Amino acid sequence: MTSAVDEAQLEAGFQATIDRKDRIEPRDWMPDAYRRTLVRQVAQHAHSEIIGMQPEGSWIGRAPSLRRKAILLAKVQDEAGHGLYLYSATETLGVSRDELTEMLISGRQKYSSIFNYPALSYADVGTIGWLVDGAAICNQVPLCRTSFGPYGRAMIRICKEESFHQRQGYELLMTMMRGTDEQRAMVQESVNRFWKPALMMFGPPDAESANTEQSMAWGIKTHTNDELRARFIEMTAPQAEALGVTLPDNELDWDEFWTVVKGGGPCNEQRIAHRKQAWDDGAWVREAAAAFAGLDTSSPRGSDYSITGRQS
Repeated sequence: MTSAVDEAQLEAGFQATIDRKDRIEPRDWMPDAYRRTLVRQVAQHAHSEIIGMQPEGSWIGRAPSLRRKAILLAKVQDEAGHGLYLYSATETLGVSRDELTEMLISGRQKYSSIFNYPALSYADVGTIGWLVDGAAICNQVPLCRTSFGPYGRAMIRICKEESFHQRQGYELLMTMMRGTDEQRAMVQESVNRFWKPALMMFGPPDAESANTEQSMAWGIKTHTNDELRARFIEMTAPQAEALGVTLPDNELDWDEFWTVVKGGGPCNEQRIAHRKQAWDDGAWVREAAAAFAGLDTSSPRGSDYSITGRQS
């Protein structure tokens, strides 16, 4: 049992590592609150990558050419990989992937509000790449230097791929803007719908963010929500001018944001129902894999993997 003196020494060692801007690794001592914050943030990030496959994935079969289908398919596959990297990082904190999925489906964990908006036109594929992935890059590049080692290392590859996705989206929109009047109108209409939700991806204003101050003190985050939002606007404005599109004004509806976060967005129920169906449909695969590995398949989750990947 850890004494108060030992606890204080562990806390001091943890804080010294943070102050040096070194990395906390899974086997290092960490405060329970730090661990819980990481589980919440990294799991939300993982869920967002997986749920984010849905709006673009619905356009794979409707993309206008084989080239565009292949590009979109590759991107959606990348997002699946990002989710797996991040789930693996979360598992090092002592929570299983099965538990994380159950918390998502039950509503105890969230994913990015942006993915509760529908992709209504093919132009949305480009707009999601340009604006949504662009906002993700702006938010995630600083996370390459986050204080938790597995998360920071996962973000290095993820950011490289997201940067490529952003360029793909921009190239698609530029191609459409060189097309017909109808195509140009489609792009502008898409940008009109996604601009404000993209800005709200960074989270609520700093004054209303319950987690930012502590996350920055721990080195999990290095910039506030408002700082990142301003950086994204500054980065995106000249790109919009080059495209020939107009960005809507920046008055954001935070009531809408909180409604979406709490489950009342246009596609909240649809997204979770689709994820639950995929999870249920894949149960036999998980059970077969566990049986092949000689694991106990009688548990409620169909396996008894521990966070180390070994039988518990």
